[in-house]
Amino acid sequence: MDSLLISGGRALHGRVRISGAKNAALPLACASVLSAQPLRLTNLPDLRDVVTLLDLLAQMGVTIDRSAGGEVTLDGARITRPFADYEMVKTMRASILVLGPLLARCGHARVSLPGGCAIGQRPVDLHIKGLAAMGAQIEVNHGYIEARAERLRGARIVMDLVTVTGTENLMMAAALADGLTVLENAAREPEVCDLAVCLNAMGAKVQGAGTDVITIEGVPALHGAVHRIMPDRIETGTFLAATAATGGEVTLEGADPHSLDAVIDKLREAGAQIEASADTLTVSASGRPRPVNFRTAPYPAFPTDMQAQLMTLDCIADGTAVITETIFENRFMHALELRRLGAQIELSGNTAVVRGVERLQGARVMATDLRASASLVIAGLIAEGETLIDRIYHLDRGYDSIERKLGALGADVRRVRSG
Repeated sequence: MDSLLISGGRALHGRVRISGAKNAALPLACASVLSAQPLRLTNLPDLRDVVTLLDLLAQMGVTIDRSAGGEVTLDGARITRPFADYEMVKTMRASILVLGPLLARCGHARVSLPGGCAIGQRPVDLHIKGLAAMGAQIEVNHGYIEARAERLRGARIVMDLVTVTGTENLMMAAALADGLTVLENAAREPEVCDLAVCLNAMGAKVQGAGTDVITIEGVPALHGAVHRIMPDRIETGTFLAATAATGGEVTLEGADPHSLDAVIDKLREAGAQIEASADTLTVSASGRPRPVNFRTAPYPAFPTDMQAQLMTLDCIADGTAVITETIFENRFMHALELRRLGAQIELSGNTAVVRGVERLQGARVMATDLRASASLVIAGLIAEGETLIDRIYHLDRGYDSIERKLGALGADVRRVRSG
C-alpha cells in the first residue's frame, strides 16, 4: 500500500496548474448516458474516482475514448446494461449519479447503494423521493435501488435538505422528462452550474442554476456537445492553505477565484496575502497565521471540503479558533490524527476548539477520508522531521498528482511503499 513520506519545514515557491474539478467531472461524465451522441469533455483530472466512474460507464455500454491532455469522449449510443453493481460502486458515493440519467434514458435502472468516505450517513433518500415525485416506481432491495418509469414526468420538488448530488441527479433526470420540473431548495454550488452549462449545450433547457430554484423543461432527446470541466476549487483552496501554512509565495494557474470567496476571505483573515486575476491566484505568507473561526454550510458559505485544511492552519496559529461542522457528522476524524503531530484540539459534538502551537512534530498518521488526507499533507509540510501518511488511496481519489505538484514548489514529498 502506498504512503506519503514528507520532510517538513520548507516554504513553497513557484507556480502550479490547477486540474479540472473532480466534483464537476463525475456528474458531467454521467450526463453522457442521457444522449445517443458523443459528449467530449476536456480538462479531465487524472483521479482514481474518475477512472472508477469511467469503468462503470463502460460496463453500462458507454464507449470511452480517453486521450492525452485530459480529454475524453463518451459515446452513449448503446446503453446495453443499465446496472451499477456493488463492486464498482462501493468505493464512491458519486456513483448514485447514474441513477437519474439511466432511468430517464432507458426507463429502468438498478444501482447499488453507494459507499465512499466514512464521513457521515449522506443518505440518498432525497434522490429517491425526487424521482418518485416524477413518476418513477422505486424499490430498495438487497442493497440495490431498482427504479422504473416509461417516461418521467415534470414535477415540483422541494428538497428537505440542500444536496449537491441530489440536485444534479434530479436535474439530469428532468432534462428528458415530460413537462416542467422545478427544484426548490436546490444546491447552488459551482459544480451544479457547470453541469447546467453542459446540459444546455446538449440541448437541455435548464434555468436558474446557481440559485436555490432551478427549472428544467424536458425535451425528447439530447445531442452531443463539447464541454470544458471547471477548475477544481477544492484543490485550489488546498494549495492556498498549504502556502498560507508553510509560508512562501505560489501562483495558481487555471483557477477560478470567484468560486472560493469564503475560503479566500478566511485565509486573508489568517494573514495570507492573496491577489486574484481572471484565472490566477497568487498567495504569499510569512510567520504564524492568525486564528480563524468558521462554520461550514452549503455554498456560497464556507465549504465542508475545506474544513480539514483550515483546521490544520489553525493548529499552528497564534491563538485559539473555534470550528463548527454542520454538514457531515463524522468529519472531525482527522483531528485525532493531527493530535498525533502535536496539535491541541478539543472536540465536542460538531465543534472543535483548536489552540495553536508554535510547531507540529512529524509522526506516522493515517488518512481517514479524502479531505482529511489533504489536511495531513499540509500538516506534514509544516511539521518538524518526517511525517508518514498511510492510506493515501483516499488522496488519489481527489488530488491529481499532488506529490509531483508539491515537489515542483519545493516540498520534500515522496510516495513510498509501506507495510
